[in-house]
Amino acid sequence: RDEAGEGPWAARLWLTCKSLAPGTLERIADTVADRVRVPWFAGAVKINVSLVPPLVLLPVFLHVAALHFLLGLVILTSLPVLVLWYYYLTHRRKERTLFFLSLGLFSLGYMYYVFLQEVVPRGHVGSSQVVALTCGLILMLAALSRAKKDPGYLPIPASNEKSSHQGLPNKSVRGSSNGLRGVTMSGTAGGRAVNGEAKGYSRMSAGEPEGVKKDWCAKCQLVRPARAGHCRLCGRCVRRLDHHCVWINSCVGEQNHQAFILALSFFMLTSVYGITLTLHTICRGRTPFVALFYCPGAYSDYSSALSFTCVWYCAIVTAGMGYILVIQLLNISYNVTEREARLALRDNTGRRLLGGLVIDTGQYNRGFLCNWGHFLSLGSSPPQRSAEDIV
Repeated sequence: RDEAGEGPWAARLWLTCKSLAPGTLERIADTVADRVRVPWFAGAVKINVSLVPPLVLLPVFLHVAALHFLLGLVILTSLPVLVLWYYYLTHRRKERTLFFLSLGLFSLGYMYYVFLQEVVPRGHVGSSQVVALTCGLILMLAALSRAKKDPGYLPIPASNEKSSHQGLPNKSVRGSSNGLRGVTMSGTAGGRAVNGEAKGYSRMSAGEPEGVKKDWCAKCQLVRPARAGHCRLCGRCVRRLDHHCVWINSCVGEQNHQAFILALSFFMLTSVYGITLTLHTICRGRTPFVALFYCPGAYSDYSSALSFTCVWYCAIVTAGMGYILVIQLLNISYNVTEREARLALRDNTGRRLLGGLVIDTGQYNRGFLCNWGHFLSLGSSPPQRSAEDIV
């Protein structure tokens, strides 16, 4: 009922043709999300609503797309558009979501299930090939699990934690599904937000040589080392912050960047291998590239049509992940992070190379071999002094 108690507010709005008040839909969504629970032995367990859509919609869309070529064309074209729309929606609202992680993991599991159920029984895939594909999937999941761990969060000063309990102004970060408490206090450093990142003025730390400045984060209230950055989604500062990856629902930083590249590499190898095996089975006599665009027998039966549809879905995802991997490898070769490239573009301080695929800031570039040596040694050196000690 509405505030006046005169009946359901939704019915009144429908009858009077009035528009919803600002924030009404968000409050409805929050209420529905809070009510979604699953009975369990120790009591009802709250389910994150963003986990559910991929589990339900992906199989439905793929099975419908397998009914006819035109349906497949429409659905496989619309899926990337919907995913990108949801990404920009959550990114603009500075929200964390498990949708992309759920979509990625469920896509892997469902593609593997279709491969075992529809492709392997045809008898053209050997047991050694199934084992190789399975090992690649396991290695990729192991690297992904490592990439999900601490990316290199800077410790929050104790004084900041105490102040947050004393009722000082603060703004919480939405959707902390990793259990990380986002401390985003409005600091006294007079910092300002640029592209969602807190950027205050630099302060001289005690004991530092004259002229050496550290970057002060007004959100976390700490002095952060060089190349560290504040993630507006996690609400934490990260050493050598590259970017916040929605596919792992975590930042990519000093401690997990290698695992992130490894997970992408294993995914690419496993996906291309699985696509090749499937096309060799349902489009025999043609090379995988030709079969991807011309496979006359693909819709001769529903099993072949479903396998062919899943191949195209994998190809679209693989192309997207391949682009991300190429950009990452180029950035590593020039020793620049995504965050540094974005800031260099904003400040017009970087050079566009290779048709704009990479932005060379020139600040940390020491040559191809030295840059890769630096990347491969990330996380092996002893950690720098904690920000708490510096403050």
